[in-house]
Amino acid sequence: MAENSYLKRNWKMILNIITVVALLVLAYAIRDQLAQTLDNLFRVNAWFLLLMIPAQILNYDSQARLYKGLFGVVGNKLNYKQLYKASVELNFVNHVFPSGGVTGISYWGLRMKGEHITSAKATAVHLMKLVMLILSFEILIAVGLFALAVQGQMSSIILLLAGSIMTVVVILTAALGFILGSKRRIASFLTYMTTVLNKIIHKFRPKRPQAINTEKVGEVFNDLHENYMLMSRNVPSLRRPFMWALLANVWEIATIYVVYMAFGEFVNIGAVIIAYAVANFAGLISVLPGGIGVYEALMTLTLTATGVPSRISLPVTIMYRVLSTLIQLPPGYYLYHKNLSQKSEIANFADEHPSAEDASPPDKN
Repeated sequence: MAENSYLKRNWKMILNIITVVALLVLAYAIRDQLAQTLDNLFRVNAWFLLLMIPAQILNYDSQARLYKGLFGVVGNKLNYKQLYKASVELNFVNHVFPSGGVTGISYWGLRMKGEHITSAKATAVHLMKLVMLILSFEILIAVGLFALAVQGQMSSIILLLAGSIMTVVVILTAALGFILGSKRRIASFLTYMTTVLNKIIHKFRPKRPQAINTEKVGEVFNDLHENYMLMSRNVPSLRRPFMWALLANVWEIATIYVVYMAFGEFVNIGAVIIAYAVANFAGLISVLPGGIGVYEALMTLTLTATGVPSRISLPVTIMYRVLSTLIQLPPGYYLYHKNLSQKSEIANFADEHPSAEDASPPDKN
């Protein structure tokens, strides 16, 4: 019983350890090929690597326009420039805090208060943005599977991974819509979840039998319901935001692919799409910032399963992660700390999450 209890409490950490060990084993197994690749590192075409910058700029552009469209559906016209800056900040917060994006949702609610948007409306828009990003990526997964099938690189493992991701996405999206679509279902869901969470928290903090206030959470979810129903009644107006969500995913895939081009490798685009999907979905449960270790391991293993040699996939994955971090985090760090001095609520957020306050941009050396 004690062993089972330990596994339940620490399953994320155990899974992370397994994936990091798998990466180390893989690196050791291909050490000769990896050494050859590192020897040729300075032969990488830097011009292709520079294409990562406009690809990321366009990615943020798509995200800002996605937010602008969704806020427009719920009756708010926000400035594109401010949404662009907020998207960069949000990316920084999600990278620094290993919370699967939960902390980012809290920060987004505080950040949007400066634009006179309620936390509930900001959360509803952010959740809809995430849903659209995930659902639109299913289109890319289908394209990726087709591309792999055309070149005869499809395997049962890849088909299982892609099918599993698509199925989970549909189920979770349907479940979220089902819950938010009814105040009665929201009340039942909240009653159950708050009871469970309060019991768990009470074990660690006995002096706080009700750490989560059901009434306050209920008010937030009821506001979420109203905004969700407003968006669901305006489905035709969601087509354009959906297009921007799809483009945001396309630009991220393009960012990865230019690294392969820099290495002189024009691999099957389907392999990159599937590997990116697997790494990102699995990275949601990582306890490490940015899914470090988990992301690289799973992307490399998935690429290898699609026929991309590990001597190529591992260094490309690492270079993509390092360079994308260098491109994204410094501006996010600057904008985040700039807002700390302007908004007391965000400053309080930083006090509660000191790792972001202490974080510094990656060393470019």
